[in-house]
Amino acid sequence: MDAQGLVQALKSLSDPTRLSVFDMLMEGVQCNCEIADRLDLSLSLISHHVRILREAGLVRSERDPDDARWIYYSIDRETLADLSEAVIHLLDVKRIQPRQPACGPKQRARCCDEPAQMMREAIR
Repeated sequence: MDAQGLVQALKSLSDPTRLSVFDMLMEGVQCNCEIADRLDLSLSLISHHVRILREAGLVRSERDPDDARWIYYSIDRETLADLSEAVIHLLDVKRIQPRQPACGPKQRARCCDEPAQMMREAIR
């Protein structure tokens, strides 16, 4: 998953209602009315939140083969696996390296004095 996909997925999950919808879908396939009943929200509001999760690639929809008015929602397992891998990598404490500052009293001439020196010369 690229950075833009990660941002979009995390943004979509940052809303408490969408997080609740997503959590319900982790239990298995759900229809709009089941989600609305359980979260005590309107069908149109659930549809709005599911659309955002779908646009992020986290949720899939499938129409009932006998009555296309019914739509069933489920987690997109492939996207979830990619998201899980990306988050695990991002938050892996083994990635943290000892701090090697490029700036500070010892390196001041390299990074901090040059802009200040340029400003002093411009003022003269």
